[in-house]
Parts: sequence; C-alpha cells; structure tokens
Amino acid sequence: MTAYEDGAAGLPEGISVGHWTDLAGRTGCTVILAPDGAVGGVDVRGGAPGTLGTDALHAGRVIQEVHAVLLTGGSAFGLAAAAGILRNLEERGIGVDFGSVAVPIVVGAVIFDLLAGDPAARPDREAGYAACQAATGQPGQGTVGAGTGATVAKAGTTEPRPGGLGIASARVGDATVAAVMVANSVGGIWDDERHEWIAPLTGWDRASALIPGANTTIGCVVTDARLVKEQANRVATVAHDGIARAVRPAHTLYDGDTMFCLATGAVTAPADAVEAVAADVVARAIAVGVRAASPSLG
Repeated sequence: MTAYEDGAAGLPEGISVGHWTDLAGRTGCTVILAPDGAVGGVDVRGGAPGTLGTDALHAGRVIQEVHAVLLTGGSAFGLAAAAGILRNLEERGIGVDFGSVAVPIVVGAVIFDLLAGDPAARPDREAGYAACQAATGQPGQGTVGAGTGATVAKAGTTEPRPGGLGIASARVGDATVAAVMVANSVGGIWDDERHEWIAPLTGWDRASALIPGANTTIGCVVTDARLVKEQANRVATVAHDGIARAVRPAHTLYDGDTMFCLATGAVTAPADAVEAVAADVVARAIAVGVRAASPSLG
C-alpha cells in the first residue's frame, strides 16, 4: 500500500518551493525551483488558461530542462513575476548555456484572483525575486503564495470558500512523487480519500452567471524519477485525473486547468507507477490546500 505524506517534507531532493504572499491585497506567487535543471512536461486542459513557456515543453522542442515553475495570482499581470525569477537564477549562474550566455528556463501558469481582494494588487518582478529568496524544502500551505486569493465552489448557491495551496507526496520504490497544487476552481472540492465534500458546490443549474477565465486549478508534479521529455508530458497528462477526482466539475470553459511536471532524474522508477501516483498526490494536495486555507479570508 502506498504511503502518502502531506506537506513539504516529502519534496524530492534538489527541489525547493518559495512563496511571496500579500494578505492585504489577497494575492501572491509561488516558485518551484530546480536549480540543477529538471526534465519538464505540461498539459493544459482548461478552457481559459493563462500560461508562460508551455510550448517549449512539448516533445520535439529543443529545450529539455526547466529551472523554475511559477504559479501565480494576478491573472495575466502576475506573469511579470517571472522576470524576478529569471533575475534571481541569472545572478546564481543558473541556466542553459547558449555560447557565453546562460538562459534560465522558467515556465508558469496563473490563477484569476483579481476580484478576491485589491484588483490592483498583483505579483510583480520583485515578488518573483522574493519568492526565490524564500525558497525552502519546508514551505507553508493554505493561504500562502499563489493560493492566497484562491477561492473554490463559485458556481452554486452557497458562498465560495477559500481555495489555497497544498502539497502532498508519496514514494514509488526509491523515487519520490510530490504535487504542489493551487485550487481556484468553479467546481466544488471533494476529498477523494475520505469520500466527503470539503467545499460542496450546491444549486448550480449550469446557467449561472460566471465570468469566463476567472477560475483555474494549477500545479506541478515534481519527482526525482528519471524521465525523458515524453514521459514527463505523460505524467502531466495523467496528473489531470487527480484534478478531476478533487474538483467537481473540472476542466470547464471557465477554468484554465494546467499541470506541469519536473523530473530531476536522480533515481530509477517505473514511469507508469509515477503516473499513477501523480494523480493520487494531485488529488490529495488539492484537498490538503483547501482544508488548510484560512476561512477568515473567504
């Protein structure tokens, strides 16, 4: 039986996570750092995504490794935080060598939280840099970083509940598979292990006055398993099964659901087992993050 662990204690070696949090403005950003480089993959399923650098992760592209994943609030404005991540990595000499220049590879995705607090409060270059400086193997969960302004269950007759950022992990032989997830969904949140609602979606008649693009669930599966690029993309694809288990409904036209995968390649593990466990830890991380979110900010 697979043993699961909540929180950041199970992050693979070589991976760190940092947050920048603006509680007053109800926004923030989170960076997942792989300074030694990690094979990257991505799968975008929602109908209203906001992303950065995803094309480079597809099979057949030149770029093979990623150094950072940005998960951010602020909608498209929040992608400005990537500039701070680039500056931080450049100062540390991290990147892909192109002649005499090392270029850090940073990819990312956004959630729409502009109506959760101050719509003028958005992660920027300084926020991205600060998140890198705060990166640790023991980051916080709940109402932190990109989860600060997240809300869920927004299409029903009850008031939306705070979303949040959650982390969960498990072992696959000698490998670790972990998920860092931000839930900001139209759908309600179901705990797939306890078989109970955390944030039920009630009274949705499918004709609710929703704002397209104003929601999304985003995240990243990180592992120290050795994967090639095609396999990392497969992990990102299967990880969406975890979103579908925890977010109901998921992948709607109003959501921009996006999953990344980073694989550092330190150990050998069966790729199919990594895929299966990835879906499990994604569902668990979503539940953990929503449970940990501060109800006072709902």
